[in-house]
Order: sequence, then structure tokens, then C-alpha cells
Amino acid sequence: MEAATTKQSEQPLAGVSSFSKSLFLGEIHEEIVFPFPKPDDSEQEKIRGLCQAMREVAAEMIDPREVESKRWIGDETIAAMGERGLMGLYVPEEYGGQGLSQTGYCRVSEVFAQVDPTLSVIMGVHQSIGMKGIVIFGTDEQKARFLPDLASGRKLAGFALTEPDAGSDVHGMHTRAEREADGAWRVNGMKHYIGNGEKGSTFVTFAATEHDGERRHTAFILEKGMEGFEVGKRFDTMGLRGNDLRELHLNGVRVPPENVLGEPGDGFKIAMHILNNGRMSLGTGSVGGAKFLLDRTIEHVKERKQFGQPIADFELVQDKVGWMVSYLFGIESMAYLTCGLVDKGLPDYSLESAMVKVSSTEFLWYAVNRSLQLKGGAGYMRDEPYEKVLRDTRIFPIFEGSNDVMRAFVALSGMKPVGERLKGLGGVNLGDPIGSIGVLADYVAGRVQREMRPDRITKAHADLDSIAAPVTDQVKRLASASESLLREHKGEIIRRQFQQKRLSDAVSDIYAQIAVLSRATAHLHEHGVEPSGQERYIAKSFCTRAARRVDSNLDQVENNDDESQIAIAKLAYKRGSYGYAFFED
Repeated sequence: MEAATTKQSEQPLAGVSSFSKSLFLGEIHEEIVFPFPKPDDSEQEKIRGLCQAMREVAAEMIDPREVESKRWIGDETIAAMGERGLMGLYVPEEYGGQGLSQTGYCRVSEVFAQVDPTLSVIMGVHQSIGMKGIVIFGTDEQKARFLPDLASGRKLAGFALTEPDAGSDVHGMHTRAEREADGAWRVNGMKHYIGNGEKGSTFVTFAATEHDGERRHTAFILEKGMEGFEVGKRFDTMGLRGNDLRELHLNGVRVPPENVLGEPGDGFKIAMHILNNGRMSLGTGSVGGAKFLLDRTIEHVKERKQFGQPIADFELVQDKVGWMVSYLFGIESMAYLTCGLVDKGLPDYSLESAMVKVSSTEFLWYAVNRSLQLKGGAGYMRDEPYEKVLRDTRIFPIFEGSNDVMRAFVALSGMKPVGERLKGLGGVNLGDPIGSIGVLADYVAGRVQREMRPDRITKAHADLDSIAAPVTDQVKRLASASESLLREHKGEIIRRQFQQKRLSDAVSDIYAQIAVLSRATAHLHEHGVEPSGQERYIAKSFCTRAARRVDSNLDQVENNDDESQIAIAKLAYKRGSYGYAFFED
């Protein structure tokens, strides 16, 4: 058995819409995640060529410090990338793109991040969220009109969703669009923190619209040069200073009906779908950045000597490096398993993409700090890359859905099907799935009898049985904890964010273990047991530690000090200060 090859054209798997939501029900649909997916040979060859092309462009044209000082990657760099086919990776070949799968695109996005986090973000805005909506939801006419210029690099795309008072709370959007008699729309409002703001020519944006008295949202394709479309001030940021981050002012912009993306009123669904895709490339970009840091760290600790020996020989150094290697293996497995689910056609991968985003961006932040620590005082100097990477990547856990919001989303989305299987739980109202904190619309869970079906993993290689077996109990405990919390808190579960975080972190670690088991199994089948010793060793290390974290989080569902933390915080709010200074002023 080898890893499964995937193509974008594969049809959705029958009977299951979401792998991770099923985990909350105690179900492990292992046929979805085994064998581990990978692109076919022809696409892999194309991916390798594109990665090499990006490295060549970077070597010739990109100096990260110069990008920061000039505050732009360079128009000539964009043109060179376009000539080498790097600007339309996900765009179908018929429109001038490379037609890569989600997996293929995300692999190249690793290289973007290794070159410079700023390049990664510019490309993410252009490809992952900017033009992605046109690729997925655009009409044939829209694709033919916009994609060739975007795929060639002649034009750049942007994604304009965020507003001053509507970040995570999309439903707080103030931008409005009104339909005119001729079918055109007048859009008024302001967007901010918009990447590629001045450099971009084509923006997918969103506005509140009325539909039979109901307030909904509609997606529009804006073109620079439309009357009333003005680019505002540039933001002075801590990091990613080469990213052209702007305000966009929409003052009565007339948008013709042919520039409506999707159906009027479907804008929220379109925005969420685009962001789900974008989170995956942010995840693999974080993987790429972590690889860059780890490689530098390994080289340094082997060369640096203290007390007469390389610092690589010291256990506390080995602890940091070993943890980084095993955790990187875990999040890389999560990321590419999730890409494979998209390429297979699984309808709902929202939880998986959110978990990848949270895990990878937080690991990258850890990796930057630990790499700097191991570099010592020299790492604090500006001629090393660490301070820039620290500044650049600090935003990663914040944008494309802050990690706190993503955790709430994962937990409440996962508990929704649990609530739907419960009877006698009158009053459960989850919100869809975190409308209470302003990310998704409200929903009411139905009441249906649940019959738990604890599953186990049977497709993992026999040499991995010792780490596969505990997953069964973890999934069963996750389902039990979810049901217990719903019974206890009913509709108030939307406010129990301590518990949401525990469930989210637990299911993320469960999913990561399953991804590692699938990947290691594919490697063992393809290469044999003896040549796969290192992968097996790393898999066991990662899964053992992840299992401990799952147990700890689920134990704390019942045994915690949440009320104390809430009380302490409220007292601090009341005082308006720390209030416990040893010496009074």
C-alpha cells in the first residue's frame, strides 16, 4: 500500500461531510484519512519545478531586508514570478495558471515563506484569498475576464473583508450595497488592513445587502479605477513592512451586475469558504518558515562550542531541537492531510483548516523564539534574521481568524452534531457555530437521540499499534466530554470559553495523531519497516506527547480553576490595575 494520489476533480466522499466533526460523535471514519494523500507523479514533478523557480527568483531578486526598507517586494519581482508561472498556481491552465491541487499550491507556499514572510503574505493575499473566490465561485465570463491577468502577474488581487468595527465579528460589517433599477449596486463603506491595497487591481469585497427585508451579505469584484473607489492611508506595522497594507474607501462605488461574485446574499458563505482555503496555505507557510529556522538552528548548535564541546551535545539543547523536529512532523502531517481532504472533495474541512492554522502559527512563534534562544546573544543582533522573523510572524496567530476565535469555532462547530443527536436537552442553542462571539450566524441545534459508536483505528501499520490504540479512548472521551458539557450548560455553552479551548485543543491533538499515523503508515508500507525507523521513532514521540496533552485537556473539563481565574480577572477590571504591588507608590 502506498500513499493515495489525489486530484482536484475527485468527487466528495459519500456519507460523511466532515471528518473532525465526526470525532466529536465518537466516530473515526478512517477510510477518509487512510492512506495518506499525495499528488500524482506528474504534479509532483511540476511542483518541484515551481519550487526551484521560486528559489531562483529569490536568489536573483529578493533581499528580505531590502524588501523591508523599500516597503515592497518589487514590481520587477512580481513580473519575474509571473514569467515563471508562480502567480497563478491554483488557477486552471485554461486561464493561464498552473492548475495545481490544494496540496500542490500549499507546497509551493512553503517556499514563499522560506524566502521571506512578507512574500508569503503578499502571495497569500493574491492567490489564497484574493483570486481564490473568482476561481471557485466566478462565472465562466468572470474567470475569462480576470484570471489571465492575475495568473500572469500583470495584475494583483486583494481581499477586502475587514473593517474598523468588524474584524472577527463579520456580522458587524458597516459597508452597505443597494441595488439600483438597472441591476447595478452602489457600495458605500470602508475596509481596512487590506493587503496589496495600493498595488492591487482586483479586489473581492463584501457588503451588507437587503433581501426581502432580511439583512445578508453579497460578494463583489471591485476594480481599481471604478468611480468612488479610493485607496487610503498605509498602515505603519511592526512587521511585514513590505506588505502594502491599506484602507480602502468605497464612496458610492457603482458595481455592475456582472461583477457580483456568486449569488446576491451568499457573501458570508463565500467569505468563509475562501478563508478556510487561506488558512491552509497560512498553515503550510508556517511549516515552511519553521523548516527554515530549524535548519539554521541545527547548523548552529553543531558548530557552536561551549565548555569544550558542541552545544548540540547538551540535553537542554537536544530537548528543544528534538521537540521542534517531532512537532514540525506533526503539523506538516496535519496540513497535508487536510490539503488531501480538499483534493478528495470532502465537503466540509472547516474544522481541519482552523486546527491547522492554530497549531502551525503557534508552533512557528515557538520555533522563532527557541531558535533565537539557541543562537544566543548573536541572535539578538539585527544582522541575523530572527528579530525580523519575530516581528513578521507575530501577526500570524491573529489574522485570517484569530486563534482564540478559531478555537471557539472548532469546539462549537464540533459540538453542533452532538447536540443534534441528544434528546431531552431542551434549550440547546449553539449559534452557527460561534455567532455569540460574532463570527457566524445563530443556529438552533435539533434534538435527536444519539447512539455513541466508539471506533478504533484499524488501518495503521502494525508497528504503530502502541500509539494508534490510545486514540480510540481519546475519541470516546472527547465525545463524552462534549455531551456532558452540553447537558450541563445547554445554551450557555456558547459562553464557556475555557471549556471550548480544552475541547478544541484536544480534538486538534487527536487529529494530529491520526495524521501522523496515516503518514507513517504510508511510509512503512512503501519503504519497509527497517528503512522507516526514523519516521517511526518521530511518530511515536509526537503521538505520545500529543496523547498526554489530550488527556490533560479532557481531565480539566471536570477538574479546573476556571471560576478562580474569572474572579481574579473581574477584580482586576474593577480596580483598573494590578493592585497587589509590594511597594505602594
